[in-house]
Amino acid sequence: MPKTMVEALLGAVRRTIRAQAPRLVAVVTAAALALAPVPTFAQAPQPKGPPLLRDTEIENLLRDYTRPILRAAGLEKQNIQVAIINDPSFNAFVADGRRIFVNYGALMQSQTPNQLIGVLAHETGHLAGGHLSKLRTQLAQAQTQMIVAMLLGVGALVAGSRAGPNSGASNIGAAAISAPQEMIRRNLLSYQRQQEENADKAAVKFLDATGQSAKGMYETFRRFTDESLFAARGADPYAQSHPMPADRVRALEELARSSPNWDKKDDAALQLRHDMMRAKTSGFMERPDTVARRYPLSNTSLPARYARAISAYLHGDPRSALAQIDSLIQTEPNNPYFYELRGQALLEGGRPQEAIAPLRKALSLSRSAPLIEMLLGQAMVASGNNASTDEAIRILRLALSREGEAPLGYSQLAMAYGRKGDYAEADLASAQAAFLRGDNKTARELASRAKTRFPVGSPGWVKADDIVEAKPLSK
Repeated sequence: MPKTMVEALLGAVRRTIRAQAPRLVAVVTAAALALAPVPTFAQAPQPKGPPLLRDTEIENLLRDYTRPILRAAGLEKQNIQVAIINDPSFNAFVADGRRIFVNYGALMQSQTPNQLIGVLAHETGHLAGGHLSKLRTQLAQAQTQMIVAMLLGVGALVAGSRAGPNSGASNIGAAAISAPQEMIRRNLLSYQRQQEENADKAAVKFLDATGQSAKGMYETFRRFTDESLFAARGADPYAQSHPMPADRVRALEELARSSPNWDKKDDAALQLRHDMMRAKTSGFMERPDTVARRYPLSNTSLPARYARAISAYLHGDPRSALAQIDSLIQTEPNNPYFYELRGQALLEGGRPQEAIAPLRKALSLSRSAPLIEMLLGQAMVASGNNASTDEAIRILRLALSREGEAPLGYSQLAMAYGRKGDYAEADLASAQAAFLRGDNKTARELASRAKTRFPVGSPGWVKADDIVEAKPLSK
């Protein structure tokens, strides 16, 4: 075969590998439960990553859900966080060794704490089993196997070309390229199905160890099994990344029912927090007519009032919204998130000076939650009161010392420094905000300018230089 033809075939091999590898990574490294300010609940810009939502109240609840599970899994010292993705579908997955990602749709659709805890326990099973690193090893091996198989196929094609077009050897060479690829793909999918089964078993073990029922996990899987039976009809079980739904649920039910905690109910106080979380998610993320149908005026429960107050502040009459929020505060005067909501409504309604007092109260009751600190700092900066500038800087820097990946916190800090005329610190904070947003060009330009304003070798100069020399941030 001419050299150019061999090179063309080798190029095709490389292109196929490059095309196959990302697809395989997408299939297996997510290890997903795929069954068929920073203002409160605001979208947080993420460079080259999923769009995340941030909220102190909900993150604290998810932390309380995962803490005992992570302890049972031996991961309590790993600082594993739960991140909320701005996606209405039901899904959760792990994509690195330090975060569990969960769609806000999973929060909305989990009717009980136990149902959501079961999902988080399943994902913890992936983390505890080291499935991501093992999958990457499998992928590396599979890519090597694919290269070898395809090169052997190229050799067969070369031999076929020498034997002549009518010898049939060329067809054998083509088959030698395509068949191993399919076998390798199926082996990888089989490996992932086994990991999913292992994660199910680990989840039940963790729930049992913490005195919790696996019924919620079973109910979630069964619900999605019922919804996906038609889609799964006639599917090749060996071409799936997850066990076939009916088989999976049968195995899970048998395992979960054997636990003495099967009939254990969620604590009433925890159920209320869960209902408040779902109401808050609905109020912020759903259309006002949807909120009204989900939480009609006839529903006078605290979660329903919460959802309607949020929806009113976002889409309705500000005066009515504040009255509804004040009613919530009267009902629970020590709830920090009601004061946070009042402060946010005032801030976004163009009344930042009035927002400061309720945000101070929220900060005190929340034990200085960083996201609320940033909201308070934003209100102080927006108030235009120069007397508050130094305090705003102190509050924002304290918040960023604990939440260092919040672009808006740095943006507010830049505005505060600019008001003081400290343009070196303002440029540095703006550069840090741009860097965290993934705008590396702007970050480097601002950091370069900051370097000219700081004394060479000073802490600010060093931080600016780090940004200039840094590689693009990815997550």
